[in-house]
Amino acid sequence: MIAETMVSHSNLPAAVSDRRRGKSAIVTVALLLFALVSPAAELAPRMLLLDVAVVGTEFVAVGERGTILRSADAGRSWQSATNLTTATLTAVNFAPDALHGWAVGHDALLLATTDGGHSWQKQWQGENLSDSFLDVLALNAQHVIAVGAYGLFLSTTDTGKTWTRRKISDDDFHFNHLTRGPTGTLYLAGEHGTLLRSADDGVTWKRIAAPYDGSFYGILPLDKRTLLAHGLRGRLFRSVDDGATWSPIATPQPVLLATALQLQSNLIVVAGQARGCLVSRDYGHTFASWLTPLTTAVAKLIELPDGAILAVGEAGVTLLPKP
Repeated sequence: MIAETMVSHSNLPAAVSDRRRGKSAIVTVALLLFALVSPAAELAPRMLLLDVAVVGTEFVAVGERGTILRSADAGRSWQSATNLTTATLTAVNFAPDALHGWAVGHDALLLATTDGGHSWQKQWQGENLSDSFLDVLALNAQHVIAVGAYGLFLSTTDTGKTWTRRKISDDDFHFNHLTRGPTGTLYLAGEHGTLLRSADDGVTWKRIAAPYDGSFYGILPLDKRTLLAHGLRGRLFRSVDDGATWSPIATPQPVLLATALQLQSNLIVVAGQARGCLVSRDYGHTFASWLTPLTTAVAKLIELPDGAILAVGEAGVTLLPKP
């Protein structure tokens, strides 16, 4: 069932642009199509989780049915926050102060916290509930950017008191993921070969020439000039000139690559579709399969203080050993 879903997603970006399919056709790195049923948080929550953020020494994860979970012990146990919505939450991010954070998702919804994720409030909701946010990035406690389906782009510079909606691309393709490089440059990845860069904190955006015209699910900045872009069908590309040119990287399987992580050791891990974990030990020049206990799809990876990895996705939370 899951494999069939992921295979069908290989042609999904073109299909979702047909507005007649409506809200049900919107996806987030394909994982929103998986329906897992688990009513409450537990020691190892088994529910669909789509993102996790580091908050000081703690972690906050979000997912289906408005789920928000917190862990204060490196992901070994989790507590549930007050459920403010039944809408799926697709992304969560915190400002450097580890107090101000934002969670976004379906139903054009933005939630906010000012106490490190202990409590949450609804901060903004669009009139068109078919709008879906797919990612959010807090540059600081005042300046936040949220992006989503059909070119959805909102930003605030006053901690969310007011939000401004803008059109930053002539197309209305989905914006899947925002990242920030070590020099402060912002990168935005989306469907149909959408790659954008901003050198002024999101005020203006310039298109990056894409190495292919399919969907990208993220750009991982490795240093000031080196980037990795990952997407559908095992597509993985490396640039050493900040996206001016790209080199394709061979991957073992043509599977969706939803998330990428650079470890403190400079090893790089990429994951997505079930059993699709890859690892690079040469700074992204080559990748090999990494055998893990995971048999389900992954939405996000983060590194733990001891070098192990926490994965969230279809199976909820899974602790992985050091690569």
